Amino acid sequence: MPFRRIPFIFILCLTCWGLSSCLVKRRLITRAGAKPSQTLLLASRAELEQKIVEQYEAIHDFSATVDMTPALGTTEKSQITEFKDVRGFIVFRKPADIRIIGLYPVVRNTAFDMVSNGTDFKLYVPSRDRFLVGRNEVERPSSNKLENLRPLHFLEALLVHPLEPGERTILENFTDEDNAFYILHVVHETAGQLELLRTVWFSRLDLRLARQITLDPAGNILTDARYSNWQPYDGVAFPKHVEINRPRDEYAVVLDVVKMDINKGVSDDKFVLNQPEGTTLQIVGDAPPPAPAKGSTR
Repeated sequence: MPFRRIPFIFILCLTCWGLSSCLVKRRLITRAGAKPSQTLLLASRAELEQKIVEQYEAIHDFSATVDMTPALGTTEKSQITEFKDVRGFIVFRKPADIRIIGLYPVVRNTAFDMVSNGTDFKLYVPSRDRFLVGRNEVERPSSNKLENLRPLHFLEALLVHPLEPGERTILENFTDEDNAFYILHVVHETAGQLELLRTVWFSRLDLRLARQITLDPAGNILTDARYSNWQPYDGVAFPKHVEINRPRDEYAVVLDVVKMDINKGVSDDKFVLNQPEGTTLQIVGDAPPPAPAKGSTR
């Protein structure tokens, strides 16, 4: 009988078969939120771009009651102060009207009240008797973290915008033992140079939006928003849990939806915020006026 070469893999299998514990071990990969042995979903770049469009166009307005956990500070400075049990109310109407009211724990007095039309904003802080007005852009972050609050930051995080003219995407499949995401890198070209504007993350478990990171021209993070526990509200999907981090402005907030009404209409008066009598007006970007002497009247 002529000699025939036995494949190496066959020899390895025979060897393992004769051992009490084989050298080959099967290990299941379990990811957070996934079912056992869940098959990851597939999508193309065009399909993911369309999902952003569909989610954005599905919402024309909403009114939400939320539990808020604001936090001041940054991980870079290794110190964060959280405020628990803050009740919040958010109303939104396209194209860019948004108002957010935060109430203190227990007593439920107003902690802040802010409104924006997409270009300008107003912010009322009762504890400081301040009424701040200005543009939505934060050119130089204030040492007073409350002065860095902008309603537009919340809106940009809560409602992910579709691509604008001139923007392009690059698709990354970021899948390993712990992660399973598609990431759309949104870029545009300026003077022959590509600039990364934001990254939009989709979970491959359900192809829902999972995260959006927006960046400045230098590549620093402006907003890091994360979304989870998507639920249907009035027939429209919306994340029940949202985390918004603004590291440059040194604040963050966690939102948990308590009640949500979508596309039921929001009246004009919901976006009216007038300066309360006796408060000090501050144009953001200007130095705040000195506080009145103790015992004096305004």
